[in-house]
Amino acid sequence: MKIEFSLEDIDRVAQQILDQNPKKVILFQAEMGTGKTTLIKALCKALGVEDIISSPTFSLVNEYETTSGEQVYHFDFYRLKSETEALDFGVDDYLYSGSFCFLEWPEKIANLIPDEHTVITITTLKNGNRKLEMK
Repeated sequence: MKIEFSLEDIDRVAQQILDQNPKKVILFQAEMGTGKTTLIKALCKALGVEDIISSPTFSLVNEYETTSGEQVYHFDFYRLKSETEALDFGVDDYLYSGSFCFLEWPEKIANLIPDEHTVITITTLKNGNRKLEMK
């Protein structure tokens, strides 16, 4: 799936992503400031999360619950120093939980990512729009 969108269309794009039935572990690949967290917020909202959604930059993971009682996990591995650090906090339990896991900076835990996953790549275009590719 390939989409070009503006940030005003983020909720529609989030629903389009979910309509494609992606794998539950979704890797977000993009430069800093491209809108990974913004898209993850929209995905959480589309899944039924009513909590305030923020980047887990310092906590590594934020846990949310949808209105139907499902768990959603949002990871930000930017500050992670090693894969061992991720294993120490139990990342494998999250990744194999069957719940949605949204991973920012997944390259920091490349050897720990389940084989079954979806990759979303976002780039900023010259006109300010974003190009999203989902595999």
